[in-house]
Amino acid sequence: MTKRFSSPRLVVSARLTKLAQTAFGAAIALNLWVNPSLAGDPFRNSEPHQIGDQTEAAFQAIFQQGNYPAAKRYLQQALSKEPNEPLAYAMNASLAYGNKDWAKLDTYSQKTLETGQKLISSDPLRGNLYTAVGHFLEGAVILTREGTVKGVPQAFSRLRQVYEYLDKAEAISANDPELNLIKGYMDLLLAVNLPFASPDQAIGRLEQNAAPGYLVDRGIALAYRDLKRYPQALEYVNRAIKTTSDNPEIYYLKAQILKKLGQKEKSQQMIEEAITNFDKALTKKSQLPGDLVKQIERERSSAVSLKNPE
Repeated sequence: MTKRFSSPRLVVSARLTKLAQTAFGAAIALNLWVNPSLAGDPFRNSEPHQIGDQTEAAFQAIFQQGNYPAAKRYLQQALSKEPNEPLAYAMNASLAYGNKDWAKLDTYSQKTLETGQKLISSDPLRGNLYTAVGHFLEGAVILTREGTVKGVPQAFSRLRQVYEYLDKAEAISANDPELNLIKGYMDLLLAVNLPFASPDQAIGRLEQNAAPGYLVDRGIALAYRDLKRYPQALEYVNRAIKTTSDNPEIYYLKAQILKKLGQKEKSQQMIEEAITNFDKALTKKSQLPGDLVKQIERERSSAVSLKNPE
């Protein structure tokens, strides 16, 4: 554990806010291609774990379809019908973060941690995994409430606990798809933002052991985008589109990649294609959060300004 955080504390902590913003928007926000033959467990092809039907339905709504209002309805049912499922609370925390509802973020972060800890006795793998997720969310709450300067020591301590419990889960089943998906996303975020971490190692974890495949492809596309390796990012986002073509957010990601690649290669054709994908995302803007729609519209306008500049 100590070796993982051998760089100066402030270097790590300065990036923790970005990790919190991304990991439950893209990393922990579990954007699922659901295999209907395994009710309640979209991660595993054998020996499934029981995840509530309402929570699974929310997975489909928000991350296969990109339908946030439907997801909210399913999650409200999950809280009453599946009160012991930590992933339901984690997803609610993610939505609260996106809506800047700090009170709900605090509440659902605590509930994620509490239910994760309770689950350890009956399902040690997922219990330790979501205890880690709960500590991660609590770190985000600390930084939101205290600010970067005051919150750094506590948030850094939480990050250590995240990896402590991830290590415990890994000791139980190192090749588990759900574990490797979540840990792979977190490791990619660290690798993209911190100089001492290896993105190739994190990508290997996702490709070899994580599931479902759509989330693997999307996570790697996000990493390559942030690493400015745009051709590779485009390859993986196209793979993700093949399995979740109804999700407007995947077209938004493709548009971002094409815009950057078009700027780099001075290609008007790629800029045009980027605008087309921004438009595809916006065809379903009624089911996306308002702030996200505004962000897509701003980036589309920026891409339009790149067309045939004087």
